[in-house]
Amino acid sequence: MNQNTVKNVLILGANSDVAKQCILQYTRNGFSVIAASRNIRSLESFVTEHGLHPKVLVLSFDAADFGSHQAFYKALPIKPHIVVYAAGFLVDNETALKDFKGTQQMMTVNYMGAVSVLNCMVADTGNKNLERIIGLSSLSGVRGRKSNFVYGSTKAAFTTYLAGLRQELAPRNIKVNALVIGYIRTKINEGLQLNESLIMEPEYVARHIVNAGNSFTIVPDFRWKLIYLILKILPEGLVAKLP
Repeated sequence: MNQNTVKNVLILGANSDVAKQCILQYTRNGFSVIAASRNIRSLESFVTEHGLHPKVLVLSFDAADFGSHQAFYKALPIKPHIVVYAAGFLVDNETALKDFKGTQQMMTVNYMGAVSVLNCMVADTGNKNLERIIGLSSLSGVRGRKSNFVYGSTKAAFTTYLAGLRQELAPRNIKVNALVIGYIRTKINEGLQLNESLIMEPEYVARHIVNAGNSFTIVPDFRWKLIYLILKILPEGLVAKLP
């Protein structure tokens, strides 16, 4: 790609393990990347370690600071062609039920922050660059289950928002994808008792993000596709028996 045809990817919540793999894969594919996160020191170290300057620009972004989102978008040096919302927060269900602060943080980062910043971007009808928005959701949001319904509710809300956004942006030929993801070997899942045979690597999930096609729902790994389909069709009585 020459300088005039290089497309830009904005990754929000770029300090996650999956997001960092996306940075590597997008830059290998010839994209420039704006990597935005609260922890810019860690991101800068990552970019330097992998020799990604000047392909990657690191910016500060706080999903919970709604009042800063419009200014953040306006100040971008280039309006993105692709936006990936990868910010996420998780506390276990028992903690969420006892301490609303954890619940509120999940709601803020996983849903409200996403809606706030993405609304700023899609409202800019003058931006002719925008081609695609990709949101990272979760299998936890497919059906309410007693083990994780608080976290799952934030992901269900995000998926619903993305589904409506896809319809809203279709006349502008802007694609919207929801990555509905199962267990990943990442920092957010450290300490959780997970089925090792079902855990995906961040690099594998990132590949599905970078290669997202036209389908709205993208479920990496055939095993998780099967679980997704089963969850969708299970009668409520059987869902209630799941952990």
